[in-house]
Amino acid sequence: MSVVQDEMSIFEHLGELRKRIIYILVVFLVGLIIGLFLAKPIYDYLLKADTAKDFVLHAFSFWDAIGIYMKISMVVSLVISIPWIAYQLWAFVGPGLREQERKAALRYVPFVLILFLAGISFAYYIVFPMALSFTTTVTKSMGLEETYGITQYFSFMFSLVIPLALLFELPLVVMFLTKIRILNPIRLRKMRKISYFVLIFIAVVITPPDFISDFLVTIPLLVLYEFSVFVSALIYRKQLAADEALEAKYQQPTDKS
Repeated sequence: MSVVQDEMSIFEHLGELRKRIIYILVVFLVGLIIGLFLAKPIYDYLLKADTAKDFVLHAFSFWDAIGIYMKISMVVSLVISIPWIAYQLWAFVGPGLREQERKAALRYVPFVLILFLAGISFAYYIVFPMALSFTTTVTKSMGLEETYGITQYFSFMFSLVIPLALLFELPLVVMFLTKIRILNPIRLRKMRKISYFVLIFIAVVITPPDFISDFLVTIPLLVLYEFSVFVSALIYRKQLAADEALEAKYQQPTDKS
């Protein structure tokens, strides 16, 4: 009988996961439609920026313009959807958490959007111009004539901006996992070498194949990791203090007796 109950429980979890995924897809689709209306002004803004104004960008395919609009609308949809995605994840794992952990995790949801926007801003206004400047400088030093396609320009930009924006969520993920006692600063410090290797590998994979881009992405990721360790330590100290206070509370009647 217990096996049947376990199987029912698994099916119930799968059904709940399916429901949450559908909710996410619906909001993402709505965001995609909104993004299509915002694509043109965003496109105009990006082309008037200092990083793009000196380039004459070309279309090498009939689908280039449509493809760029779709990419921009998908980024807009991701910005709109990401706090909703975080909420749905919270709603899915929430029943397995204690009441205090559920409330703490829910408070993190707004910061998901804040960190994502901070990551986009940092990547677009700092990392992307430096990477673009380096690549164009190398191109000119080789005496090559610059003829860039609109798709190549935006693909280069999005390949830096979006992954880095997502990786800006690292401190929040560490805070949440520390709060529910899966991670702690001691474990994070022990994992530092492995974590550094993984972050450097990620930086190399998500960036264009040049050392400067790798370096410009790697350094912020390592700083984010160390900041995550610092934040985890703050939460961990509060947890230890709360545990000590609770232990003292339960020991007090024993001492009196």
